[in-house]
Amino acid sequence: MNKVKVGVIGCGNISGIYFENLTKTFVNIEVHACADLIEDRAKEAAEKYNIPNIFSTEELLQCEDIQIVLNLTIPKIHFDVCKQTLLAGKHVYVEKPLSLTMEQGNELLALAKEKNLMVGCAPDTFLGAGLQTCRKLIEDGFIGKPVAATAFMVCHGHEGWHPDPEFYYDIGGGPMFDMGPYYLTALVSLLGEAKTVCGMTKISFPQRTITSSKKFGEVIDVKIPTHVAGTIEFQNGAIATIITSFDVWASKLPRIEIYGSIGTLIVPDPNAFGGPVLLKTAHGDEFKEIPLTHIYAENSRGIGVADMARCIKTGDKPRASGELANHVLEIMHSFHISYNTKKYIELSTSCQQSKPLAMGLSKGYVI
Repeated sequence: MNKVKVGVIGCGNISGIYFENLTKTFVNIEVHACADLIEDRAKEAAEKYNIPNIFSTEELLQCEDIQIVLNLTIPKIHFDVCKQTLLAGKHVYVEKPLSLTMEQGNELLALAKEKNLMVGCAPDTFLGAGLQTCRKLIEDGFIGKPVAATAFMVCHGHEGWHPDPEFYYDIGGGPMFDMGPYYLTALVSLLGEAKTVCGMTKISFPQRTITSSKKFGEVIDVKIPTHVAGTIEFQNGAIATIITSFDVWASKLPRIEIYGSIGTLIVPDPNAFGGPVLLKTAHGDEFKEIPLTHIYAENSRGIGVADMARCIKTGDKPRASGELANHVLEIMHSFHISYNTKKYIELSTSCQQSKPLAMGLSKGYVI
C-alpha cells in the first residue's frame, strides 16, 4: 500500500495516543517526521515510535514528502500553524478547537478551498463504535423521529491534576471550548446541523489554585466562563439542552441522551470510542444494552487522520471535516454571544452530516 506521509507538529500530552495509533494501527499512514518547540520532546517521540525524522516546524512544512500535517499544538496557535500548513501546500488536521475565533475558522476554510486542500479537526471520537452504533439505531428508526436531546459535561476543572492547567482558564479555554467539541460534534453527527442557539454563562470562581505537583499553590486568574448552559435548535426540529461546567464538585448526570417519538437512546461518553449504548422503546419495560455494530471501540484517536488520508486517494470529503469543526466552533461561540447580547443566535455556518463509517471493517482500515 502506498501510504500517506504525515508530519506531526506538537509532541505534548495528547500526542502519545496519536503516535501509537498512526504508527501501529492505521495501515494507510506513515509518520514521516515530528517537530516540537522543546526538541527533547520530539527526540523522545521519535525514539519511542521509530519516527525517521526530527524537524523544526519550518523544515517539516517544507518537506515535499509530507502530505498531511497533524497540528497538536496548544489552542492559541492552532490557527497560525494551520494557516502556515495550507500556505505550504499541505492538508492539515488539527486538535480541537479548529481556532479561537470564527474569523480564523472562516479564513482557514476559505484558504483551503482556494488551495484545493483539506482541513480536518478533532474530535474523531464520533467515528468510534459507540457513536456509530447510535447513528445506525437512529437511522434505522429505533427511536422514531428525534425530537430532543440532552448533553452534560460537569466537573470541577483540571487544576488538580493537569501539570499546566492555565490555558483551561484563558481565552479559548473553559469547559465549552475544552469539552464542548466532543459533545457538540456527537450531537451534530447524530442529529445533523444546528440552526439556532441560546445560552447563558458565568464565572463562578474568579481565581483557581493549582494543586497538581508541578505548580502547586500557584493562582490562576479566570478569564473565560466556567459554567455554560444552552439550548440548540437543529434543522430537523430537535431541540437539545447542554451544560458544560468546571464549577461542579460531583454529579450523576448522564453524558448524552437522544429522545425520539418512539424511544430513548442513551449515548456513551463522546470523549471515548466505545459503549455502552442503551435503548428503551415506547413499549419496552427497561433500557437494554445494544451490541456495538462497528469496530474501533478502543481509543482510536487518529482515525480522522486516517480518513483524511483515504480521501486524498479517493477524492471524498473527510468525515471529521473543517466544515464540521467550524460549525461546532460557531455553536460554542454563540452560547457566549447569546448571553452577552441577550439574543437568540441564528447560525451562519453549515455542514453536511458526515457519512457513517462502514460496518465489517478490519482493524486499521477506514472506508
